[in-house]
Amino acid sequence: MMKKEETRTKTRKVRCDKKRDVKPTIPLEMYDCISRLSYVTNRPIKDVAEDLCNYGLSSKAVIEKLSSYFRRDFLVSEHLLYLGDLTRQTPRIVKRGGIKKRVTIRFQQTTHDKLADLAYALDLTVSSATMILLEISIKQTDIVKTYIESFVHQKLDPERMKQLKEVLKFINKNNPYNEEITLAQLISFLMEEFKDRTIHLKHMVDEWLQQVKN
Repeated sequence: MMKKEETRTKTRKVRCDKKRDVKPTIPLEMYDCISRLSYVTNRPIKDVAEDLCNYGLSSKAVIEKLSSYFRRDFLVSEHLLYLGDLTRQTPRIVKRGGIKKRVTIRFQQTTHDKLADLAYALDLTVSSATMILLEISIKQTDIVKTYIESFVHQKLDPERMKQLKEVLKFINKNNPYNEEITLAQLISFLMEEFKDRTIHLKHMVDEWLQQVKN
C-alpha cells in the first residue's frame, strides 16, 4: 500500500530539452517584419522569433543598447557584467499605441533563464523583455542579413551560390545608386517576385538565373 502511495506522489520528471512558452505582444509592423522573414526562409514565425532572440542575446551591439535601461546588474558571461542603476527609467512598452499582435515563442530552458535574468535587469516581465529584445535585434541589420544568408548557404549548393554571387557582383557594379545590394536583399526580392511558397528555393534561383542569362 505504501508503495502505491509513493508512486502516486512521485513528481513527474521534466525533460531536459523541454521548451518554455513566452507570449509577447508586439507592434503590428514588427510582426509583419518577422512574418516576412518567415516567408523568405520558409520557417514558422515562432522559430524565426526564437532565432532572432538568440542572435540578440549573443550580440554585443544589442546588449549595449539594452544596457542603457538596466536597473539591476546583468551578467552576460563570466568576463562581462553590466551594472544596473535603479535611477534609470523602466521602458514602459505597454503604453505604446497602435495595433499589436501576440506571438508565441518557445525557448530552450537555458535561453528562458537568460531572458528571465534580462527581464529582472530591465525590471520587466519576461514577455515584455522579450518584446524589447526582438525589437532591438530586428533593427540590427547585421543580424537580419546574417540570418537570411545563413539560410541561403544551407539550402543552395556551391555552384548555385557561385552563380548567384556573380550576378550580385554584376548588379552592384552597375548599380546607379550608392547603396550596395546584399545577398539577403536579393533573396528577399526573389521570394517577393515568385510569391509561391510551393516553389523550392533551389528551383526559384535556377529559374531566375535562367531568366538573367536570357
